[in-house]
Amino acid sequence: MKDSLILIGMPGSGKSTVGVLLAKTLCLGFDDTDLVIQDREQRTLQQIIIEEGLAGFIARERKAVLSLVPHRQVIATGGSVVLSPDAMDHLRQYGPLIYLDVPIEMLERRIRNIRMRGIVLESGQTLRDVASIREPMYLRYADYVIHENHLSLEQVVSKAAGWYRQIGRT
Repeated sequence: MKDSLILIGMPGSGKSTVGVLLAKTLCLGFDDTDLVIQDREQRTLQQIIIEEGLAGFIARERKAVLSLVPHRQVIATGGSVVLSPDAMDHLRQYGPLIYLDVPIEMLERRIRNIRMRGIVLESGQTLRDVASIREPMYLRYADYVIHENHLSLEQVVSKAAGWYRQIGRT
């Protein structure tokens, strides 16, 4: 049943923050795939990356996402979920995907601890490198894009909720 709403985007784009407020606005439940992973693994995302490498982390993220069966929920995904096509296809079964598109300069300001935050980042890669690789993927999967350039948090939530209502989900 496609009664959930899935948020995708780069690390630091506000998926978790927007997701909680959006869930309250739409009277839906909320889940954060990063927290699902940490709860199951009893480790931080960064610990998983250090101990198992990027491929190990991506495998754990994929497994966590594939295990979700959301019903009337807002799901905030990890930024690297787009690297697992079957996980993305799985999420699409449960509702539309909103891409929170944030300019790279804003992301760089928001993320100060890039090497300790649990971000899937190859050695030597910058946040800009990751964004250039992932942006086409986010756009391919997105049913709706919110460009956060000059929007407040409240405006982002309002746009997402308005679109979700407009397509007849609530």
